[in-house]
Amino acid sequence: MTSPITDRPAPLVEVHPDPGALATAVAGELLNRIADAQAAGHVPDVGLTGGTIAEAVHREIARLAPASGVDWGAVSFWFGDERYVPADSPDRNLTQARAAFLDEVGAFRVHSAPASDEADSLAASATSYGDTIRAEGGGDFDVLMLGVGPDGHIASLFPGHPGLDVVDAIAAPVEDSPKPPPSRVTLTFEALNRAQSVWFLVSGDAKADAVRRALADDGTVAETPARGVTGKTETVWFLDSAAASAL
Repeated sequence: MTSPITDRPAPLVEVHPDPGALATAVAGELLNRIADAQAAGHVPDVGLTGGTIAEAVHREIARLAPASGVDWGAVSFWFGDERYVPADSPDRNLTQARAAFLDEVGAFRVHSAPASDEADSLAASATSYGDTIRAEGGGDFDVLMLGVGPDGHIASLFPGHPGLDVVDAIAAPVEDSPKPPPSRVTLTFEALNRAQSVWFLVSGDAKADAVRRALADDGTVAETPARGVTGKTETVWFLDSAAASAL
């Protein structure tokens, strides 16, 4: 079973008054990081997540983008997990992110696990996504954004689920997700922990206990998978006041 990595900087917690303020802060910080990386001659790799607060962040990115100076053709986007459904399904994280900001800003270096009508099987989709990361991304995200479920799950790594124990793989198939849709592809702990900066985006009091457990001095990754991912140089918990209410 994966254990928390202990030789990395302690997590930082940043609390905002409401989801809107949280989304604006994250979007602004991300645009600054991307612009700084590009100014240094680097094409940054950014890991995206799905969910309500992520969509709010994505819409703020689109709103703030014109003044950011970011070259959207020189940013590579990836997803921490993806739903194995048809390519045009609204359940796809890729579909949601395209609608919220990727298409609007003109990003085209966008990578996701193949959809159910693009791959022969769920396992083939996971293998293909891992191969793409290995070939085109190198695997080290400059910034990786992750949502956290009320059960403490991140990406499609759920409490007590077999995916928690996958090793020697970048991406893994998930055949029986407790959250619909059941078939998914997720990055593994090994892949997620290669990120330089990990940003957890959490909103709402329904997730307050998961946040508390993730940041507690004691607890296990099996119970709260969010405990199993930290950034090499930075881990930041971006919370609204409701999500932070149990700390």
